[in-house]
Amino acid sequence: MAVLLTLNRYLDDWAINEERTPVAATLRALAGAGKVISGLVAQGPLAGAVGAVVGSNSDGDAQKELDRLTNIQVIEALKAAPVATIASEELVDVMETDKTDAPLSVAIDPLDGSSNIDTNVSIGTIFSILPRCKTKDRAPDADFMQPGTEQLAAGYILYGPHTALVLTVGDGTHIFTLDTSDGDYKLTDENIQVPAETREFAINASNYRHWDETVRRYIDDCLQGEDGPRKKNFNTRWIASMVAECHRILMRGGIYLYPGDARRGYGDGRLRLIYEANPIAYLMEQAGAATSTGLMRMLEVVPTHIHQRVPLIFGSSEEVEMLERYASETGPSHQQSPLFGQRGLFRT
Repeated sequence: MAVLLTLNRYLDDWAINEERTPVAATLRALAGAGKVISGLVAQGPLAGAVGAVVGSNSDGDAQKELDRLTNIQVIEALKAAPVATIASEELVDVMETDKTDAPLSVAIDPLDGSSNIDTNVSIGTIFSILPRCKTKDRAPDADFMQPGTEQLAAGYILYGPHTALVLTVGDGTHIFTLDTSDGDYKLTDENIQVPAETREFAINASNYRHWDETVRRYIDDCLQGEDGPRKKNFNTRWIASMVAECHRILMRGGIYLYPGDARRGYGDGRLRLIYEANPIAYLMEQAGAATSTGLMRMLEVVPTHIHQRVPLIFGSSEEVEMLERYASETGPSHQQSPLFGQRGLFRT
């Protein structure tokens, strides 16, 4: 068997430029936290009532015990890294570390997909590494008011049948699998490329009645298959764990949609820009896929607050472009549908 490149060796080779050393150190800290979390997830109910609701997070969503534990683990790891500020889904405000002169800021979703804790479905940790804001006398959250194009690195750690760290430092998207025999992450997929075409979409169809006309029309046309205007059959998927959806699309293509809709609190979507949408968008674009809010490229959105929500579309480039054509009223079945008042996926 060929000797696989370890994450540590990969980061050593990448960080030959001294300016990259802090990013490499932070990625090592996150990878270390991922090992601990992986072991905890693998224990399932043997670790206790990790699926029990113990409070609420920054936005009022239910916080489970495993959410709380993973947040603690990741933050403790980052405190040992060259990181000055941390934004977490589980914290209301930005946390400042004691390393005030550190060059980096990290945004994290410690446990994406926590609704699946009790069902043994893949869940994960999402992270985004940013340079500090250069403005003097800045407020702590100013470090995170940068568009996703400014990310220095991003990725997620997927806790599933095996643990995988999916990473980009701006030179492609790579997958490192945790080898439980020696504790090393090893490069198993290099420069992943998402197929441009797909016949598979992921969306929570139970919200159909709340979607605007653009999304309904697109999904209706997909469901008509070969008999409809798309002239091909589609499969639908929905796991309710974005990291699991993302991983599937990286491996075999597809499109993921979490649009804004008419429900209270869902007008601008439900996913957070800084620590969910931006890191996933960076990974996807580095893998040749496309990302969008429905109106613009995801990575160009300028944040206004750390828990800002956005609609998110990502996946096979030709399908994302097709959906954007629907939003501009030029999609395949446009002539079959009436004009509609509220257009686009970004309902503001």
